[in-house]
Amino acid sequence: MAAQLHAQTAPADSARHTAPDTDGIWYASYPAGVPAEIDVSEYETITHYFDECVARFRDRVAYVSVGSSLTYGALARKAEAFAAWLQGVGIAPGERVAIMLPNTFQYPVALFGALKAGAVVVNVNPLYTPRELAHQLKDSGARAIVVFENFAKTLEEALPGTRVEHIAVTGLGDLLADGLNFKGKLLNFVLRHVKKMVPKYALPQAVRLRDALRTGARRSLAPALRTSGDLAFLQYTGGTTGVAKGAMLTHRNIIANVLQAKAWSASQLSGEVETVLTPLPLYHIYSLTVNALIFLGLGGRNILIANPRDTKRMMMILRRETFTGITAINTLYNALLDDTEFCKRDFSALKLAMAGGMATQKAVADRFKAVTGQPIVEGYGLTECSPIVATNPVELGNMRDFSGTIGLPVPSTQVRFRREDGTWANVGEPGELCVKGPQVMSGYWNRPDETAQVLDADGWLATGDIGVMDAQGFIRLIDRKKDMIIVSGFNVYPNEIEEVIAMHPEVREVAAIGVPDPVQGERVKVFVVARDPSLTADAVIAHCRLQLTGYKVPRAVEFRDALPQTNVGKILRRALRDEEIAKQRVS
Repeated sequence: MAAQLHAQTAPADSARHTAPDTDGIWYASYPAGVPAEIDVSEYETITHYFDECVARFRDRVAYVSVGSSLTYGALARKAEAFAAWLQGVGIAPGERVAIMLPNTFQYPVALFGALKAGAVVVNVNPLYTPRELAHQLKDSGARAIVVFENFAKTLEEALPGTRVEHIAVTGLGDLLADGLNFKGKLLNFVLRHVKKMVPKYALPQAVRLRDALRTGARRSLAPALRTSGDLAFLQYTGGTTGVAKGAMLTHRNIIANVLQAKAWSASQLSGEVETVLTPLPLYHIYSLTVNALIFLGLGGRNILIANPRDTKRMMMILRRETFTGITAINTLYNALLDDTEFCKRDFSALKLAMAGGMATQKAVADRFKAVTGQPIVEGYGLTECSPIVATNPVELGNMRDFSGTIGLPVPSTQVRFRREDGTWANVGEPGELCVKGPQVMSGYWNRPDETAQVLDADGWLATGDIGVMDAQGFIRLIDRKKDMIIVSGFNVYPNEIEEVIAMHPEVREVAAIGVPDPVQGERVKVFVVARDPSLTADAVIAHCRLQLTGYKVPRAVEFRDALPQTNVGKILRRALRDEEIAKQRVS
């Protein structure tokens, strides 16, 4: 999902009211039975939606973690206990509760518990540094936090100057079972004392989450009166390129996106229990909406992967599991396909493989289909849109090769493309993708100026992505506006270069950036992680010359063991570009 939006030129008044010929053309390409509009009023809040799902699927397994299961009913009981504890310590509706947890049972318990208490959830990346965590806690004004004990030392260092008063600490084994929970205690002991994964920390005011749940279970939960327009999440974004800011997502925003996805997929999934592999962190907007919420409405069973980068441990977990769905991003699919054990699995039960977060490369999609027999269904979204904006029909991926499009706008969503002069582009013309719909955020938390830069008075959100729509309404992204490389006045898009280089069989990962050049303005440099150490820069450049016009061909190739990535695996071009600029300053 797009990480940050930038200031854009608003269209002139005359252009704003002139509809382009792209408007609504995508409806004719909708799969049979998918409506053009959804009824956003079907649920008032996420809590109402959660309660209905629990009532329907109470005895089904909702989550699987480290070989243990958590049913919908057990999840609801624990969430209500956490909500009652929050109310007991004085957290009022509308106050912020931070959640700093990986994919474990504790995450959905804290998530739905905070929402049931009427709180606003602030999702926090557990891998944050103390500086990053301190900024998010101070900016959000969070009064409570649930933190994994592995990261409690970070919280200790970040705490001064924040409004945090209440801390619940938890370990991986804490909620694995009821009763004596020998398995959980043993697991916690190993992580703390054998693997030394829990640094010493001092948080004297903290309570153990399991103790908070016991306390909450003895209290009565008072109904928290919330409406569809109230905030549900402060979902922070933009930290890789500047100060992170909180996208204000209301209950209506999230419910709309859930219903949009439900309308899109209702005819494509059966009434059977769908088991989805969840390697992407639930605190990320993509996994939060798709895995934690959309599959909730399907009575789905989530296999939680706490550390997706540890593919060896993931394969150990999957030896006992069969999954019908998976959500991932390009780099994770690539890593899985490089694992021999994964490629030897039986994929006969797999129905749906979804991708978002970054461009899916054709080479990866083709390999995935060859291994599993199923296509990768690519979609597009961004934090500021809860996140889904567009997606491909599932059956289309079964009928044709990977197309590289991000699909069609989902129901109740309008999409237009803005030219550089601020007017709306027509079919086949590239422009900045702009979105309007019930899933679009209400703005950035305490940042009215930045909100005004991306969200205009008519509700159009400027995404910062350059794209184009074809005559059938399918959208193809060209690149991020901020990542465009200008070579001698020509626009060069890193995605195109990366797509070409990724087709080379000896390339595992690639990133393309523009570096300053006194003659051309910028020149193209690529960073390559090779499968075969004998791969040379000359071979990469020769491969590019067969596929790209001269000014797009890289002038420099640097080989690396790994590329910088976000917590969900999106390659950080900006980090690479900053390194290059720093080198030039030194020289």
